[in-house]
Amino acid sequence: MNQMDPVTIGMKLGMFFVPFLFALCFHEFAHGLVAKWRGDDTAERAGRLSLNPFVHADLVGTWILPISALVFGSPFFFGWAKPVPVNSRNLRRPKQDMFWVALAGPASNILLALISTVALGFLFAFARQGGTGEALVELLKTFIMVNMFLAVFNLIPVHPLDGGKVIEPFLPIRWNMWLDQNQSALSMGLLVFMLLAGPVLAVPVTMATQLLLHASVHIASMIG
Repeated sequence: MNQMDPVTIGMKLGMFFVPFLFALCFHEFAHGLVAKWRGDDTAERAGRLSLNPFVHADLVGTWILPISALVFGSPFFFGWAKPVPVNSRNLRRPKQDMFWVALAGPASNILLALISTVALGFLFAFARQGGTGEALVELLKTFIMVNMFLAVFNLIPVHPLDGGKVIEPFLPIRWNMWLDQNQSALSMGLLVFMLLAGPVLAVPVTMATQLLLHASVHIASMIG
């Protein structure tokens, strides 16, 4: 099939973009949910405590960039959502609670990958070969990979990523001030990193994905 064929594009969107969109929205929802548990309802009042992709979507990062990559066959599949608003002054223990709020995003993607691993194990054990079962297997494999990518990428210890906020309590105050003051430059640096060093990030993502896929086969052998 031609790469620009509507059927091919539809299959790519269903297989890659839909899992990516859900994983991205669940990531932001997790930030808002943990912030609420810790005393800050800013995300809820802003309508962001939701799994509705439209409340989290960024025009460029959620729609234009990833869809264009799929439609035109670019190897650079990347995107982001609007950060969930969090007011640290509302948190019970701002410094400690921001650690958990930041960690919630990557942790939610790891959770989704683990749930998908178990589901894939049951699918291997009970689904028939071919047809719908085969398509679901490929969808779950993609979902595991997408979630591991989001988890690994967001744990890079640089602002404005979650990893930067996760390490914040352990850094000297002057370092955190410098990181906060240079977020724009660091964001540009991350974009350049993704363009030039994407294969480097692919190594831990691929390793983690393969580990979970092996685990799913082991689960299938135990219940099959």
